[in-house]
Amino acid sequence: MSAKPEAKEAALEKAAPEKAAPDKGAPDKGASDKAPAEKGAAPEKAAAPGKLGLFAAIGAVVLAPVLSLGVAQFVLLPKLEKKLALPAAPGAAAAEPEAPAAEASAKAEGKGGKAAPPTFEFSNVVVNLSGTMGTRYLKTSFIVTGPEAGLPALFEGKKAQLTDVTLNVLSALTLADLEEPGSKNVLREKLVGAYNEALGRKVVDQVYFSDFVVQ
Repeated sequence: MSAKPEAKEAALEKAAPEKAAPDKGAPDKGASDKAPAEKGAAPEKAAAPGKLGLFAAIGAVVLAPVLSLGVAQFVLLPKLEKKLALPAAPGAAAAEPEAPAAEASAKAEGKGGKAAPPTFEFSNVVVNLSGTMGTRYLKTSFIVTGPEAGLPALFEGKKAQLTDVTLNVLSALTLADLEEPGSKNVLREKLVGAYNEALGRKVVDQVYFSDFVVQ
């Protein structure tokens, strides 16, 4: 009877160390708790580069108009202003002042490149022809020329006197005088002589008719 309890106690002692020994194959609860935590941190680190890329894209979209405006304002506009401020080509600039000079020279020069003589114009002079009892008249316009540069001013200053001289010469003409061959040349000589006589010196050397109507 006494041997059986001792055998039970010995068996219990042998079994106790075996129960107390940790099971090597059992999973460690602390390690299992740490593992999910470490695995959960990985997605957060992976998401960080994605956020940076999104911020960079937003920044590029926002800054693109600003950069374009800066380039246009500080690069393109100064270049355009410099181009607009450039003077015209030397040939074109020189051609503009020469044009009026060429026109003035063409007006001042006559045949052979000589300066045109000074002139004075009698316009729309109407007289009754002699011997027609006022039924026929002569209407004419002509230019007086001479070598003196002061001829226009001289005729303008004595216009009334020289107009009277003109009317006397023309009204003395008859219809038969005008029907003669070369009648205009004869009339030219009469007018030139009458003007020079009235002025007291040779001022006029030619008369050119621009209108000559007998009615």
